[in-house]
Amino acid sequence: MRKIVVSTFLSLDGVMQAPGGPGEDPDGGFDQEGWSVNYWDERMGQIMTDFMGTPFDLLLGRKTYEIFAAHWPHAREDEGAGPLNAATKYVVSTTLASADWSPSVLIKEDVVGQITDLKQQDGPDLQVHGSSRLIQTLIAHNLIDEYHLWIFPLLLGRGKRLFDEGVIPAGLRLIDTQTSTTGVIIATYEPAGAIQHGSFALDQPAAEVEGRPELGTDGPGAAG
Repeated sequence: MRKIVVSTFLSLDGVMQAPGGPGEDPDGGFDQEGWSVNYWDERMGQIMTDFMGTPFDLLLGRKTYEIFAAHWPHAREDEGAGPLNAATKYVVSTTLASADWSPSVLIKEDVVGQITDLKQQDGPDLQVHGSSRLIQTLIAHNLIDEYHLWIFPLLLGRGKRLFDEGVIPAGLRLIDTQTSTTGVIIATYEPAGAIQHGSFALDQPAAEVEGRPELGTDGPGAAG
């Protein structure tokens, strides 16, 4: 069995849309494309190299697949192209007629069922990058095994969010965290089951202190 690992750049207010540059994803009139670029440092580069250095396949939505397919087949090995080109790309799309960035496999029907079957197979973990709409489906069906979140110290106000409305309430467990010199927090979480509820309410009202009446009783400052 293999894991589905979501690796996502996020603003502090949870926006994941178009971190990489102009033209990446202007949907909805989003005008802050490329917001992550000026935070990059050597430590982040090393963390990303380590993350991409273990065997993996890719699980991508149509838009992210098209962005990757237009770039990585033409990139150099020293730019990190090798592992991405070698990985099997599982592409979720109802509109693509073919996926020509080899090796690629189109998933057009029974998305949840096919992805569930993929998880049951032997093979490397399935990394999800970008793919905001696909991620919502994965979250809704409890298919994500790990979140690798790059949290940037800025607020975008609007845009596509990783955890959008309708997310099923659930706990997460922090399993690793690192921080860049520019203040980016790289945190890894895994699901931790149902939320455990509690209360900070006192078991009973506090007793009077040094003879002073409790709030709500007659005394200085009490409402008339």
